[in-house]
Amino acid sequence: MNKKDYIIRREDETEYREVENLVRDSFWNVYMPGCLEHFVLHELRNDPHFIPELDLVMERNGEIIGQIIGVEASIKCDDGTFTKVLTFGPLAIRNDLKGNGYGREFMLYVVEKAKEMGYGAILFEGNNSFYSKSGFRLAQEYGIRYPEMGFVPFLNCMELIPGYLDSVTGEYLTPEGYFVDKDKAEEFDRTFPPKEKIRTDSQIF
Repeated sequence: MNKKDYIIRREDETEYREVENLVRDSFWNVYMPGCLEHFVLHELRNDPHFIPELDLVMERNGEIIGQIIGVEASIKCDDGTFTKVLTFGPLAIRNDLKGNGYGREFMLYVVEKAKEMGYGAILFEGNNSFYSKSGFRLAQEYGIRYPEMGFVPFLNCMELIPGYLDSVTGEYLTPEGYFVDKDKAEEFDRTFPPKEKIRTDSQIF
């Protein structure tokens, strides 16, 4: 990948459907038969915790090849207070360009933007063996748990302000906008061209 062969910019409302279709293609049959991520994105744009400045697309040769969205989240601290953090996702790269480093570059761009915006830390769910290569650590190293599950191997964390989490222990609260109604998601998906749902051994849902 040539770093200069793409630009990152704000998503335009006229591109919503195109971007949702890209996300659908990117996640289809990955974690479950079919996917929910395109509906999650659709819903998050109207969520009160959605951050318009972090509703971004990656463009290459005049075509949209990637998407990411930032959402404000929080940690419910053990002392009863709440600490604001950032989460992001879905993060999608066009299928034919996966594995070329675009996703990592996109994510690190968001990290820098989040620093500029004053966020103290980023937390999100994902494969730590992959995200650790970009500087993310397991949230349990900071004393941050997942509700009802405790310390888990899929909750990633990066401090953006040194020491921001020094006195913080507690539970990461996934924004409500990520929990969508599956029936509504199915109804939304039927507005797209039909795609075959396939069950594979690698799926987790």
